[in-house]
Amino acid sequence: MYNNIIQTPSFYRVGNYIRLSESDEDKTYESDSESVINQRHLLMDFVKENGFTFVDEYVDDGYTGTNFNRPGFQRMIKDIESGRINCVITKDLSRLGRNHVGCGNLLEEYFPANKIRFISILDGVDTFLDSANNDIAPFKSLFNDMTSKDTSKKIRSILKNKKQQGKFIGSKPCYGYMRDSEDKGHLIPDPEVAPVVKKIFKMAYYGNGVSDIVSYLNDNNIKCPSAYKGTKSSSRQKFNMWTISSVNKLLKNRIYTGDMVQNKQTKMSYKSQKKITLDESLWIIVENTHEALVSKAMFDSIQNAPARTRVTHCNREKRLLENLLTCKECGNTLTVLHRKNKNYKDNTYWSVNCNKYARDPRRKLCYPHFFPYDKLEEKIMSAIKNTCQRYLDSLNVKELSEKIKRERKKVKNEHQKERESLVLDIEELKRKMDALYDDKFNGIISADNYVRLSSQTEKQIASLNSRIYEIDNEENQIKEDTKEIIKYEEQIKALLNLDEPNRELIKTLVKIIYIDKDKNIEIQYRFKVLDDIKINYEEIS
Repeated sequence: MYNNIIQTPSFYRVGNYIRLSESDEDKTYESDSESVINQRHLLMDFVKENGFTFVDEYVDDGYTGTNFNRPGFQRMIKDIESGRINCVITKDLSRLGRNHVGCGNLLEEYFPANKIRFISILDGVDTFLDSANNDIAPFKSLFNDMTSKDTSKKIRSILKNKKQQGKFIGSKPCYGYMRDSEDKGHLIPDPEVAPVVKKIFKMAYYGNGVSDIVSYLNDNNIKCPSAYKGTKSSSRQKFNMWTISSVNKLLKNRIYTGDMVQNKQTKMSYKSQKKITLDESLWIIVENTHEALVSKAMFDSIQNAPARTRVTHCNREKRLLENLLTCKECGNTLTVLHRKNKNYKDNTYWSVNCNKYARDPRRKLCYPHFFPYDKLEEKIMSAIKNTCQRYLDSLNVKELSEKIKRERKKVKNEHQKERESLVLDIEELKRKMDALYDDKFNGIISADNYVRLSSQTEKQIASLNSRIYEIDNEENQIKEDTKEIIKYEEQIKALLNLDEPNRELIKTLVKIIYIDKDKNIEIQYRFKVLDDIKINYEEIS
């Protein structure tokens, strides 16, 4: 903990922080709103009794304390950094958080660095006072963390037991099912969309391709899973509609055979919301727990169909420009595919096309960007080498270094003058802050006006400090540019000297390659010394 000179109570611009944990939502003795209201009354009474200046309230209703990704908390941090508040009050330490590492960082480092007074009412913690309660605060934070860990273990154990019993524990049942009103862990067919699922499986069973199924569903304006559930569509989709991916996902889901399949994913820890996919051997599968929408014989037949079991080249070596080629229209990666054709050597060849277009050609979500890959690579590499050779031919490292030094000196002088001016402005604003406080202390202005005016002044100071930070970064960048000249030349020479360049070298030079529907190619380089080029596929020799 840390100590500071105690100011008059009205000096402290207070932000009250209130949090209702996820576990509290299930308590029957008080509702969410009552819990928030109780915390609010306690905090406001404390503020009034001690004569502090109340500024704002920050509420996170239903958010876990094991991490700090909470909207109310993040808004409070912004107000701390802008100088709007200089005191934070909570009901107890567990309201601030149940992550002892994060809470320790706040109490021992972040709050002191920002001159924030922190008060936990029920714990008797006040970081601006010399108190034994402050010394045991880290142990209380650790205890709160251990409580969350223990609660997490108990909940996981209960949920695992329910999974093993074949009870559905997800937030929303998959498309085609709904919860049984008499048993929330039991699924029953959703009369509105269960027939759609049956239709999809029948079409696949009788030989209809996935693309044909997608077209049928969209042409008949049948709601896709995300539209029906009212959830957001994939970032790859502009609108809620059926795609090849969504139909394939449905056709692979064993739950439609009446078997409950769960435990496919798990959280990395009780402190993290990030999930990882588990190996199939760890899935929890209980057979015949609910009414099937498709027979197991039909399901197995679809899974074993030749179109769904073809071998892909997922473990092959990547081609030279793969993952650099990008569709100009939609921003998706241009996919490099291995195709069969009797007119080519070994009866195969490599091609390039827009990934978004190829997923569902009939819906025309983008434009085709079809190229024979080998010819495209040859032409692009020719253009890259020509650019690099022109750069080397015109390069004079010594002259270029001298030019950068002259520019650096000029910019440095300009930055120095601007920096000195900014420092003077900041000092003047700080004097203004001191005068404002004197006026408030002598009763010339009210506490509300003081908070408003001082907040505006502190924002101006923060803005000026931000500009000083930008100036320092620009100075560092100029220094780096001077050092990198030799490095650029060595990498470019390495590219030109290799008969067969490797992917690593290309990726150090090339940032991205855009190709549009009219075969216009835009090559963007990572180095500023190389000029980006725009050419047409047909124009490259």
